[in-house]
This record gives sequence, C-alpha cells and structure tokens, in this order.
Amino acid sequence: MDLKNKTTSGFILLGLFPSCRYPNLLISFILLIYALASAGNSLLILLIWLDPRLHTPMYFLLSQLSLIDLAYISCTVPKAATNYFTGRRNISFFACATQMFSFLTVGLAECILLTLMAYDRYVAVCNPLRYTILMSPKVCLQMAASTWIGAVAAALVHTVYPMNFPICGSREINHYFCEMPAILRMSCVDTSVYEMVKFVSTIIFLLTPFTLILTSYTLIFLTVLRMNSPKGRNKALATCSSHLTVVSLYFGQAIFIYMTPTSSHTPDQDQVGAVLGTIVTPMLNPLIYSLRNKEVVGSLQKCTGRCCSRDGASSLRCCAQKCPILHLKSEFKSN
Repeated sequence: MDLKNKTTSGFILLGLFPSCRYPNLLISFILLIYALASAGNSLLILLIWLDPRLHTPMYFLLSQLSLIDLAYISCTVPKAATNYFTGRRNISFFACATQMFSFLTVGLAECILLTLMAYDRYVAVCNPLRYTILMSPKVCLQMAASTWIGAVAAALVHTVYPMNFPICGSREINHYFCEMPAILRMSCVDTSVYEMVKFVSTIIFLLTPFTLILTSYTLIFLTVLRMNSPKGRNKALATCSSHLTVVSLYFGQAIFIYMTPTSSHTPDQDQVGAVLGTIVTPMLNPLIYSLRNKEVVGSLQKCTGRCCSRDGASSLRCCAQKCPILHLKSEFKSN
C-alpha cells in the first residue's frame, strides 16, 4: 500500500468495550472520572504553583506528574466521547498518528518522572545534608526538560515505525484510541523485528526505571528503620508509600501491555489495561498525594476559607495574607 492510499484511508475506532450492554452508563462513568481527574490535577498544580510552602523539589516534580496526568487522560477520553455522541467513529491517518505520539510521549514521560521522584525521595531521606545541592531549582528544571525531551524522542520512533506497516483487510481498531498494539494487530507483515525493538525499549523505559525505583525505596526503608525520631519516620513512610502506590498502579498495567507480545493478550485485555493506566490512575494520583499529605491538605483548607472567619474588608485582608491562592509571593526563586 502506498503512502497516499494509507494516509487517505484512515481508521475506524470501535470504541470503549463495544460489546458492553450499557454504553450510556459506561460513557457517563468515564466522563465523570475525566471531570474528577481534570479538577483534581488542576487543583493540585494550582496549589503547588501558588503556595510558597510547596515550592520544593518534591512538589515541583509532583506538579509535573499532575501535568502529565492531565495530558494523559485528555489524549483519549475527549475523542472517545466525541465519537460516541456524534456516532462518527472514523479517525484520519494523521490524527491517529498524532494521538499515538501524544499518548506515548506522556506515558514515557511518566516512567522517567516517577524514577526522578524516587531519586528525590532517596536524596531527601538518605543524603539530607546535600539535598539542596543535588536537588536545586536548576537541577529540577533540567530533570523536567530531560523527561520531556527523552519521552518525545522515544515516542517519535515508536509512532513512525508502526504507522508505516502495511495494513490489509479491515481497518477497524478494536479500541477507543489509536494504540500501538491495536495497530500492530492489523498489519499483514511480520512484525517480529519490531516486537523485539519494542521489548528492548520496554526494558529501557519500564523495567529499568522500575528496578531503580525499587532500589531507591529499599535504601530509603533501610534508612528509615534506623531513624530515632518516630515523627520523622512516619512522615518519610507516608510520603514514600504514596509514591509506591502510584508506581504500582502505573507500572503494573504498562508492563502487562508492553512487555508481552501483542498476540498474547486480547483487545479487551488491552482496553482494561489502558483504562487503568490512562483514565483511572490520573484520577487517583491527586487523591493519593493530597489525602496522605498534610502540607497539601493544609494548603487546600486555607484556600477553602477556613482561615478566614471575619467579614468584609478585614476578611479579604486575612485571606490575602493566609490563603496561598490569593497570596502570590514565591519563594522558589530565592532558592
């Protein structure tokens, strides 16, 4: 098939679980999760940006994670909902490639960022005297830039390669978005070489980060056990347990989908993994990090007006002084 025919044909997205008996209920539930995820991650980014107490490397990386989660869920859900309500399930070749590239970029960025967050906690707990040097604002910005640059480069390779495979027969994608395994299933050529490339890339971007994260937290827990302060021990464990929960949710589904051959799991299994990784996890992340974090909860309480009990002009002055949403002074620059 030549490039012209390929790019003008496009694909048909069958949608989220096309055999579901209650599609209206399903799409309503997905949109509810999308709304919660968007609101939760946006609020977390806003709190971190405006509250001077949260201008630390850990919260800077957490704001990047929330940004990734916003992009992650927005890559798939709006298009799936639009197709459902309009009844138009087609997607052009370039739109499919763009969606795959965006999805892979944010997915790979999350892998790298979770590893950097584990490194941040390792330095904070195991090497606190050098924390301000090893995790300076300049280093944090370099971490964020390297995360996105590395993710974009790898996503470009894994978008261009699969999208150039010839496709024979039906162009129906049994999925709610253009994902790599779904595209590979439609190819009528031997993809074993690319499967090997995908496997090696998965080791680099999934298994290696996962190993580094486990190593970091093993060293952290050994250090925490030697702490004399119960308060410090509990604070370190609470912060690290939140991160480990997110890591388990994300890497579990990613390893299942991308470290196994495409033929070893069904389209429905791919969709379950994708829903867990791209829809459920972005909703849970702000809850996991905020509910278990006293600083975030305290900032949110102040922003909801609990710190301002007076009326009139005095109340406004109180809020301007105590509520980080209104008090825009930044201490991150001074670091």
